[in-house]
Amino acid sequence: MTRRILYLEPVGGIAGDMFLAAALDVGVSLEEVERQLRTLGVPGWHIKRTTAVRHSISGTHVDVVADEQTEHAHRSYRDIERLITASGLAPRAKTRALDVFRLIGLAEAHIHGVTLDTIHFHEVGAVDSIVDICAAAVVLELLGDPEVFCSPPPLGSGTTRIAHGVVPVPVPATLELLRDVPVKFEGVGELTTPTGAALIKAFATVSAPPSMKVARIGYGVGTKDWKDRANVLRVSIGEAMTASTSSTPVQTLTVLECNLDDCTPQVIGALMEQALEQGALDVWVAPVTMKKSRPGHLLGVLCEPAKREALTWLLLRESTSLGVRASSVERIALERRFDDVKTPWGPVRVKIGLRGDQVLNATPEFDDCRALAKSSGTPLKDVQAAAMAAWHQSNRSG
Repeated sequence: MTRRILYLEPVGGIAGDMFLAAALDVGVSLEEVERQLRTLGVPGWHIKRTTAVRHSISGTHVDVVADEQTEHAHRSYRDIERLITASGLAPRAKTRALDVFRLIGLAEAHIHGVTLDTIHFHEVGAVDSIVDICAAAVVLELLGDPEVFCSPPPLGSGTTRIAHGVVPVPVPATLELLRDVPVKFEGVGELTTPTGAALIKAFATVSAPPSMKVARIGYGVGTKDWKDRANVLRVSIGEAMTASTSSTPVQTLTVLECNLDDCTPQVIGALMEQALEQGALDVWVAPVTMKKSRPGHLLGVLCEPAKREALTWLLLRESTSLGVRASSVERIALERRFDDVKTPWGPVRVKIGLRGDQVLNATPEFDDCRALAKSSGTPLKDVQAAAMAAWHQSNRSG
């Protein structure tokens, strides 16, 4: 299975319009993006696309042009949530857009010392920001749901004026959003906006991408012309290279871990089930000895980078931990398929692990075997053995 990679390089920073512009520069259809965004039911806007040059680099620039009445509308988080939920966006695009707004809302709530439900977006609640954020979610769908990686973004310096007055750069929301994320405190002016920071936090792993074959390159051009750097966001799209010369892919995944010394086994067991239901690839718990010789548990979760945020909050919400560690790992995964075999008690699926055409592993599905054992009164081990015998027989005869 092809593993598609999208790599972001915020040379001059990142903002919502730069992300959309870069996507258009690599061939995403503006007409299709606009068609899907019209289902939001927000009137009075259109996207203007132009070509621009920064430091001799040519790329695409976009402006979301709104009429005056629409442009200055402010919305609460719940307003935007209802807007997106009722839209005709694809389910995954809705989830992604809502994730971005939730991240921004939580950052603003923390800064202002209020709750998420009382937050009213100013700049981010305006129609151009709604279009930018929802367009980013649509773009990822149109690009085939790639894994997103990003180099550490430059944040800039100085001051800027927002709805609340003059604030330092990076603005508080940007810095709050990128807490615990690798960043660069360099450049003059606001290089990374809150929307750009939220897109990185929601969609990307901030690290170098895996080895990849680059197929397309695009440049999203920002509005300002920085003296010390080209104000562009470069995106590269391609396919991850495989391990050695085989067809076995190398996956970049995220490991989440937390130490627990005051959490009951029942709570941990329930949490493991919830993590798997929410998309974790694997979950484990191991006994550890903690400080002052206290016995505890190490809870670990393996997930795709896109699931990191949701699963981190699950661990913090459902366990007694006050913090979660995250790290990137590489996994070499065999290709997989299922073969169906017949046993005296019914059919069983056998999971096959492949390296190219070579079968390295074959294991009968436990749930299938357990169900047949229970319904027939046959020992589970006998059903498993019969399934493997049937699989070996079918492969010899084939």
